[in-house]
Order: sequence, then C-alpha cells, then structure tokens
Amino acid sequence: MKTRLAALLLGTVLALNAYAADKQLRIGTLASKNSLYHRQLMELGEAWRTAQGGNGKYLVYPDGSQGGETDMVRRMRIGQLQGGLLSVVGLREIEPSIAALQNMPMMFKSWEEVDYVREKMRPAMEKKFLEKGFVVLAWGDAGWVRFFSKTPAFAPNDFKGMKFFAWGAEADQQEIMKNLGYTPVPLETADILPAIQTGMINAVPSTPYFALATQIYTTANNMLDMNWSPIVGALIVTKKAWDELTPEGQAIVREAGAKAGVQLRAKARQEVDEAVEAMKKRGLTVNKPNAEQMKEWNALADGLYPRIRGKLVPAEQFDEVVGLLKAFRAGKK
Repeated sequence: MKTRLAALLLGTVLALNAYAADKQLRIGTLASKNSLYHRQLMELGEAWRTAQGGNGKYLVYPDGSQGGETDMVRRMRIGQLQGGLLSVVGLREIEPSIAALQNMPMMFKSWEEVDYVREKMRPAMEKKFLEKGFVVLAWGDAGWVRFFSKTPAFAPNDFKGMKFFAWGAEADQQEIMKNLGYTPVPLETADILPAIQTGMINAVPSTPYFALATQIYTTANNMLDMNWSPIVGALIVTKKAWDELTPEGQAIVREAGAKAGVQLRAKARQEVDEAVEAMKKRGLTVNKPNAEQMKEWNALADGLYPRIRGKLVPAEQFDEVVGLLKAFRAGKK
C-alpha cells in the first residue's frame, strides 16, 4: 500500500512538473538585448503572464543566443522554444510564400507600399502558418537593407570584387549571386563583425539600425544610400503554446501582439534615420548613387526577377505582389 502511494505521489509530482514546464514561453530572436525589439518582447511577456493568471514563465533569448533563425525554427519544432521574433529568413523555413515580402529587391518603393501589400496578403499568410503549427502574433519590420562596405561603392560593378555576407541558410540566393559575378560568404549573423574585422568579408547588406547596434559600420564605414529591400518579420508562437491559453487569455495576448506590431513598425522606421545620423557623426560615409548609377541598379533588379520568381519566391506570390503594387500605384495616380 505504501509503495503504491509513493508511486502515486511521484507520478503526481512529475505531472505537475510537466504542467509547469508547459507553461513556459521561451522566445528567441537575433535582436540585441535592450533594443527596441527586445523591449517590445518583454512588454508582450507581461500580457502572457496575465493571460496565464500570473503563473506563466516568460523568457526572451536575445542576441542570437539560440543560434541563427533556422536554428530557432528547429528549436520551436522540437519544443525547446515556444516562439520567435524572426525575419523572412527564418519565417520562410516554415512558409516559403512569406519571401514575397522581402526577397524582391527594389520592388517596393516606400513603406506605404510595403504596408499595403502585407495587409492584403496577411490573412492568407497567417492561415498558412496556422496550418503548419504556428500562430502569428505581430508583424514588424526593421528598415531597408543598405550596403555597407570597407571601400566606397556606388554602382553594381563596384561590388563585384568584394566578399559579401550571405545568410548561411539561403543557398539559392548564394547561387544567384555567384551567377551574377558576386562573391557570397555564408555566415551566421553573430559572425559578421569578426568576419569583417579580419577581412573574411568586406561588404554587408544590413539595415542601418542593425549596423549601428552591432558596430559593423566602424569597419565597413561606407554606406550606399539606396533602399535595396525591406526587412520584414513577425513574432510567432507554436500552436501548442497558443492552445494552452484560455479564449480570454488568447484575446489578451492577441491584442498585445497587435499593439506591439504597430509600435515595432513605427519606431523601427523612425530609428533608421536616427541610426544613420548617429553613424555619420562617428565616421560613416554615405555614398549616394547618381541617376545613371540608379539606372544600373534598376536594371540589375529587373534582371534578377526572372531568377527569383519560382526559386526564392513562389511564382504565385511573386505575381500577386506585382499585381497588388500595380493596382496600388494606379490608385495613387
């Protein structure tokens, strides 16, 4: 009788421990500690704890401490993380169609266009993520990609002798770069700064905010003043973690996520200009291409689209973006 009672008590303790572990929400991100993105995640954590009745444990792992974005997606799938604030690089590991919002260089001309296309495509995108076991809580962005380099560069050919940082997981993009005569060096984000300091790479596609936060600009102190593509991202959690909340709790977190998304987008766009000004005061040189050089960049982008469509971006979503932008621009006229 005592043996059975001890076994029952042990089983109860183990069950409670398992329940407590399930109530943890662990979020991974490449964003720096105490950055805008980290602060928004921490605010969302308060909503999560409220939704759990104050008993939920909420942990954020910034600075890529859980690996690259591909690693974080893998960790979510096996339960080591319950969520992540990811860019399209990580999100496309779950749903490839998301690449249409980021991997079409020089397709978007303004944030207004990015917002319009994202909102039109958002319901279908979120449905696709849900079908694959993830809930989208917030949409954000991190600024326009600009090219930072050790030496001044203005036109596409100026970059052909340089070694470019490239996301380690994006083999298709690296292949396209090589075919065009560029030299990609696949790395993880945490390796960028030491790689550029040692000469392993000498050009980095980066948002100004990220270049400032990671001090990339101190070595790659030339920035091409041209918006290559927007960095778009989202905060996602696993459906398993989401389903553990009550309907009331889900409503609380959903509202907090929507609010966080609005603040992320507004503040991130504001901080891009502030980051450029801060770097200029500390030695950054901003190189602005002239009209003829811009024609070369536009020609490069036009030549890229047939390579991107159906490979980096599914053909259906590529065509949808083109159609939405055409309609939006016609309406503006």
